[in-house]
Amino acid sequence: MKKVYYLKTCSTCIRILKDLNLPSEFVLQDIKTEEITVKQLEQMKALSGSYESLFSKRSKLYKEMDLKNQPLEERDYKHYILEHYTFLSRPVIINGDQIFIGNSKNTVAAAKTAILS
Repeated sequence: MKKVYYLKTCSTCIRILKDLNLPSEFVLQDIKTEEITVKQLEQMKALSGSYESLFSKRSKLYKEMDLKNQPLEERDYKHYILEHYTFLSRPVIINGDQIFIGNSKNTVAAAKTAILS
């Protein structure tokens, strides 16, 4: 599978997508207009190793809900990601059996290298 979960209204996601210049076989899913399904999230978790690795602690809701002061477990991370799209760290780029999560320079560079090879 070659897929990117992103947010169309996120300027960082758009900049990264332009920089990656993805081949046409990649499917793009705007997570605001097309919600993440349980199956999709479970596939991402299988590649990443945990729901926590997919969870954005920089989300506005994370701060508003004061989640940093609550003990969160894997089931909580899964619940919140499915509940609201902003809890998914983005973009999530899946290239076969590889997953790249987030927008750090190293992550984007690694994704670009993997896609081009």
